[in-house]
Amino acid sequence: MIEYLQYAPVASIIFAITLATSLWAFYNENLYGNLILNPYNVSRGYKVYTIITSGLIHKDWNHLFFNMLSYYFFAFQLEVMLGHWQFGLLYVLSLILSDLPTIQKHRNDLWYNSLGASGAISAVIFSFILFEPTAQMGLLFLPIHIPAWIFGILYLVYCHYASKHARDNINHDAHFFGAISGIIITFALHHEVLNELIGKFRG
Repeated sequence: MIEYLQYAPVASIIFAITLATSLWAFYNENLYGNLILNPYNVSRGYKVYTIITSGLIHKDWNHLFFNMLSYYFFAFQLEVMLGHWQFGLLYVLSLILSDLPTIQKHRNDLWYNSLGASGAISAVIFSFILFEPTAQMGLLFLPIHIPAWIFGILYLVYCHYASKHARDNINHDAHFFGAISGIIITFALHHEVLNELIGKFRG
């Protein structure tokens, strides 16, 4: 962990805080209730801070495990490529931006809640894809890997379809808009990434 703190301090701190807060919330219902995002309340100006704090808690152990595993694979590398404060800005902004469509969509759904870092992690993954479009990516437990840029396109198509048709209680909107946020913010912070992206395809 000390090694990660040296070359990716911001990613390390976010990882530690998210892990600790999620574990704490598993055993503290009051904390869980205070940090979770309820679009009905937020759209009416109540508990607006949960736009951020909801990204620090998770539904269960599986939700936490898969999110943190995805974060581990990409976040530490991305901070080195993007920069320290730039990584922190991308993560926090995408966490907020990925939730805004959900708040708008479910502003009148009193019983709808959302939680997890998936939106921000999607942003991290898609920012990484911009830097390493030809890297091999795939799904956990499946031995099939494809170029990152193809994986990204398929991911966006799936998230869009799932948002329209799925009934699995997963916030696919946060995944989709988190990914889009990651692309836009990366371009804003690192203008050269487009030329670098084109160069890697030409090379």
